[in-house]
Amino acid sequence: MSTFYLLSIAGIAIFALLVLIIKLKVHAFISLILVSFFTAIATGISPNNIVPTMINGFGGTLASVALLVGLGAMIGKILEVSGGAKILADTLISRFGKEKAPFALGIASLLFGFPIFFDAGLVVMMPIILSVAARFGGSTLTYALPSAGAFAVMHAFVPPHPGPVAAADLLNANLGLLLITGILISIPTWYLGAYLFGLYSGKRFNIPLNKLFFNQENDEKAQNPPKFSSVLFILVLPVLLICLNTVLHTLSVAKVVNENNQLIQILRMLGQTPIALLITLLLSLVVFAKNYGMAKLEKLCSESLGPICGVILVTGAGGMFGGVLRASGIGDALATLLTDTGLPVIVAAFIIATCLRIAQGSATVALTTAASLIAPVVLKTPNLSEFDLCFIVISIAGGATVLSHFNDSGFWLVSRLLAIDEKTTLKTWTIMETLLGVIAFTIATILSIIL
Repeated sequence: MSTFYLLSIAGIAIFALLVLIIKLKVHAFISLILVSFFTAIATGISPNNIVPTMINGFGGTLASVALLVGLGAMIGKILEVSGGAKILADTLISRFGKEKAPFALGIASLLFGFPIFFDAGLVVMMPIILSVAARFGGSTLTYALPSAGAFAVMHAFVPPHPGPVAAADLLNANLGLLLITGILISIPTWYLGAYLFGLYSGKRFNIPLNKLFFNQENDEKAQNPPKFSSVLFILVLPVLLICLNTVLHTLSVAKVVNENNQLIQILRMLGQTPIALLITLLLSLVVFAKNYGMAKLEKLCSESLGPICGVILVTGAGGMFGGVLRASGIGDALATLLTDTGLPVIVAAFIIATCLRIAQGSATVALTTAASLIAPVVLKTPNLSEFDLCFIVISIAGGATVLSHFNDSGFWLVSRLLAIDEKTTLKTWTIMETLLGVIAFTIATILSIIL
């Protein structure tokens, strides 16, 4: 089939996704399956291979995503109910002081945002944010945007969140290196795009407390809350273990250590992301079993899995669509086109993700679909280092973050939790999300040139 025909099918497929999701309000999971099926037919995949191709794409993505997201959700739920998030915020605020309260809330959200999703994290932190706003005064935006921006960058750029994990899997990026890269890029991105912009927005827009959401009962302390040091250790442990694996891998490549040494292999195994999160979850169960009992913790773990099922299935369906695109030759056709234009891969990745984000709203769908489209380009591009692959993932995530508007659930979540109108949400939340995406893309592009 000609390049023009294959790219036309890709364009029609994406347009069909937009119509199904936005216009007809068909769930993204169903829409991705339908479009994957008809794309496979239109591109001439053998009828005997259509279903296996779809299942392989779906299963391959879930294999890497579901385990990490499930373990991360359990850790986040335990910390949420135990009062860990509140202890984290209160301790940081007491140490940073009144003037740095927004900064302290942002730091707490960065830490808490490692295992927990954006929407869940924001809902958990909102009573704390409003409590601090009531205590110190001023616009709610001064305290809310640094916190919301922290959850946004962690959700978009840092594993074990589903978007970056799925993109890393599709592009064969090193997950441990992506974790380190994502954290290092997320911190300045948050500071410039969320913290400083939050302070500016708070001065420009005087948003009062949402009285319907805020009440004193929400601010009560959890029974037997954990110590700050315990919460901090639980959040930092998986990062340390994963970093250990990455460092040992780098040393083995440099022939500093023997990769065949059994001790090295065991330490690297403990630093694999699923094992690191499993160890962290087991530690959480041990720490909180005394106060809550294993029956209560088991219930919390079960409750944490329900809300994430939809995200996992949509992510898997995005992988299915990517599998069909690869098998059909559409990805190779796009690779040829981009190669002919001479557009750098990292720039093309950002543009594709941005277009998908603006059109259909879901950052996860935009991220996984863009990664699927750009994967053949990456495979055909010579001399890409492991750092380059991580920077491309960050670039895609940046494009999938920008211009949150009416078709994004995060837009409405922020608008309703803070009780602000749509126009103000566009001037604050939408601009902040765009700043975060562009800043992360810019940093990743500069680093890709330097390294």
